[in-house]
Amino acid sequence: MNLSPDEITPRARLIRLLLTDCDGVLTDGSLHYSSDGERAVEATQVFHIHDGLGIRLAHAAGLKVGIISGRTSLPLAHRARELKIDHLYQGIADKLDAYKQICAAEGLLEEQIAYLGDDLPDLPLLRRAGLAVAVADAVSEVQLYAHHITQRRGGRGAMRETIELILRAQGKWKEIIRQYEAT
Repeated sequence: MNLSPDEITPRARLIRLLLTDCDGVLTDGSLHYSSDGERAVEATQVFHIHDGLGIRLAHAAGLKVGIISGRTSLPLAHRARELKIDHLYQGIADKLDAYKQICAAEGLLEEQIAYLGDDLPDLPLLRRAGLAVAVADAVSEVQLYAHHITQRRGGRGAMRETIELILRAQGKWKEIIRQYEAT
């Protein structure tokens, strides 16, 4: 269902909240295990710096950001707190329920929500969101339902790319660039 840029722009203009998965979107989805079968380095997770600045820019432009993750992770909780993420749901088996709770709490219509995902648990949200975005390395079923597929892979700036897409459509990107050029 990939849409042309002319079809994406009107959808992106309406977005007030960007929701995303974590593993495979904000990270590259890797899990590390030691030779004894224990998960190694559980206390670490790698996030891309461009995504972090993108989230800060989204907030500065008036967008809210939320994360709905199937796993629970202390590093994600720390990163979310650092980036002042508006909604963080972890260990969520039914992402659609969390999505509905966030919609209700924010008083938003589905066309005002963008969702960025990579795998099958994201399908119910992608099918509802006003702007459904898949990372470049998302599974084919997710790409099939996406309005837009990023050029960047999960954990490699796909979130930032999505934020730029939205802010450009809303006419806010040039002002952000001007602020950085003026300093």
